[in-house]
Parts: sequence; structure tokens; C-alpha cells
Amino acid sequence: MVVIVAAAVAQIDEALREWDELKAGAQYDDCSDKPESVRQMVASRLASTLHRLSPRGSFHERSLQDILKKGGYVGFTSPMLAGALLALKREYELGHVETFQELVHAEMFASFMEMAEYLLDQKFKDPAAVLIGSILEQHLRELCIKNAINTEINEKIKRAEQLNSDLSGANIYSKLDQKNVTSWLGLRNEAAHGNYAKYTIEQVSLMIDAVRDFMARNPA
Repeated sequence: MVVIVAAAVAQIDEALREWDELKAGAQYDDCSDKPESVRQMVASRLASTLHRLSPRGSFHERSLQDILKKGGYVGFTSPMLAGALLALKREYELGHVETFQELVHAEMFASFMEMAEYLLDQKFKDPAAVLIGSILEQHLRELCIKNAINTEINEKIKRAEQLNSDLSGANIYSKLDQKNVTSWLGLRNEAAHGNYAKYTIEQVSLMIDAVRDFMARNPA
């Protein structure tokens, strides 16, 4: 987490440096005397950095949306964007942004989810089922790590169903979720063992949607 926070702060500093360079020698606080193309480029950089590093649903994300509604990417938005970035940087430095690692995991898993959906769209239900099941198992492992639950026993990696049981037992999620996870892992196992007639393409489609919802409600 320390490395991730340091990387986020470095990206914020780089965007703010570009803003400081634009302000240098400007007659007005909003740099409106500078070329519009340069102002737009810097404002876009500030906005994209704020968007990328703000936890989804956070005050900072809403702040960005409010700023852009007031003036788009040009003119007077840059000072407000810079101020919002400074506030976000301070929260990273104080350790108040605890969900950034969750976002890293979420974006990584999202790309694999897209792969599974593509396979399903191409009628390859079996590899799609295996892939979504693997995503789910890794997510369970990440949830265990996040909640200080051992992912090994007697120096051997725990099976997915054991992780599922441990997470539910620790009240990380409900017994109903545990039963659903067991069902999804069962479908993955059927696919992995070549029992392709035991499930349908519709069931795999439902599994993808359900796993996505489960991961969103239980971020790692």
C-alpha cells in the first residue's frame, strides 16, 4: 500500500507542477492571459489525474464533477482543480484514502471480466466459465489478505471453497453470499473438468453478472 500511495502522490505532484509552470508569469490567477490551448491541456491533465486517483463515489470524485459542470476544461477551472488535487494529495499522505488499493484490484479484475464476456459473446461458454471462476477465486484470496485471514494451511495454499468458508465465518460477507460463491465455484469446476453438458451458456452469463455484483459489494 505504501508503494501505491507514493505513486499516487507522485502523479499528483507532476500534474500540479505543470499547473505551477503555467501560472509562472501569468497576470491573472486563472491564467486567462495564457494561450487557451495550453490552459486546456493543463486543465485536462489536472482533471484526468483527479479522476484517476479519486476513489469511486468519494467526495473528491463528486468535487471533480461539480467543477467540470461549472466550466468544462478551460479558463477558471484549473485553480479549482489544483485545489482539489492538493486536498486529495493531503489525504493520501495522511493515510485517509484507504480504498485506492481496492480500485487497483477492481480495475485489474474488470479487464478479465471483459475477456470473459467477450468469450461468452463468441459462444465460448466453457473457457468463459473457467476464467470467471478463476477471477472469483483470486478475489476471494485478495479479500482474505485484506482482512488478515490466512490463505495457507500447513504451508499449502487453501482451496477456494476453504477461503469462502473462512470469509463467511469471519462475517466478511453473508451466508447467502457463501452459498452463491459455492455454486459459482461448482460451475467453474464442471467447466475445468470438461463436464460441459452440465451447465448452459445462460447460466454462465448469469454467473458473470452475479460475480461482478458480488465483487462490487465486497471490494478487495
